[in-house]
Amino acid sequence: MTSGTIPGAGIRLTALRELWVHTGTACNLSCPFCHEGSQPGDRRLEAVTLEALRPQLEAAAAAGVERFAFTGGEPLILKEIVAILRHALALRPCLLLTNGTAPLIRRPHHLAQLQGLPHPLSFRVSIDYPDESRHDAGRGLRNFRKALQGLKLLCDAGFAVGITRQQEVDEQPAAIAQRYRQLLRKHLLPQDLPVVAVPELGRPQGRPMQAAIPRGDPGAPLPPTACSRSRMLLRRDGQLRYAPCPLVDDEPRLDLGASLSEACAATVLPTHPRCQICLTQGLDYLGAAN
Repeated sequence: MTSGTIPGAGIRLTALRELWVHTGTACNLSCPFCHEGSQPGDRRLEAVTLEALRPQLEAAAAAGVERFAFTGGEPLILKEIVAILRHALALRPCLLLTNGTAPLIRRPHHLAQLQGLPHPLSFRVSIDYPDESRHDAGRGLRNFRKALQGLKLLCDAGFAVGITRQQEVDEQPAAIAQRYRQLLRKHLLPQDLPVVAVPELGRPQGRPMQAAIPRGDPGAPLPPTACSRSRMLLRRDGQLRYAPCPLVDDEPRLDLGASLSEACAATVLPTHPRCQICLTQGLDYLGAAN
């Protein structure tokens, strides 16, 4: 177990490395496997605004947070996302998770506004599989090519970029890594882009997950659990609230309140089904793209 993990007694925050900001569950895509249940117009979690976020971001910076990470839904459909990122980048480095498709491709003129700020912005683009047909089976026709176009746009603009992929039971990571390198080489992209594997997390409200994926080295120490290093800010029922991490926002019993200081002081009981992934196999949701 990691430091701060006490079986039966909950998990405490050991350091606020990341503050995740959930920009809302609306998305331009409707992927059947999405662990947020995101789709066009979805309002399970509501869109955030700069006015509401500003004091929270500044409080987190004052508390020593190392970085901000933005997720959704699709953050780039948010009307104020550029203004939000500009404010956040004045305070700390930022990471944004995106599907890399139309909302990104249509905004290249906005990317220039996010360069040359006090802190860097990096992106992680979802390319679930190095195979076009498998990716598009879940994301929709031609979205594989759009994601690669978005990835190239970001690389050409000079941003640090990584890829998120789907992890599978009984996979061969070395063979998969080689296929991603071949894909990147084919599309004239850097072959050393970090590729972060994320296991199947299930749909919201406790729908079934796939079987646990065995660890590569059972003797190796687990990375810190997500709730021992992060908190997530989201908007529900018109109010900003804190969750322990970016994986459990569908569980009201894991609501940590509206105060960052109280959320950071809280002991988290790992009762969500996804918690078992962190506790048994580890889940570094940021990975090397951080």
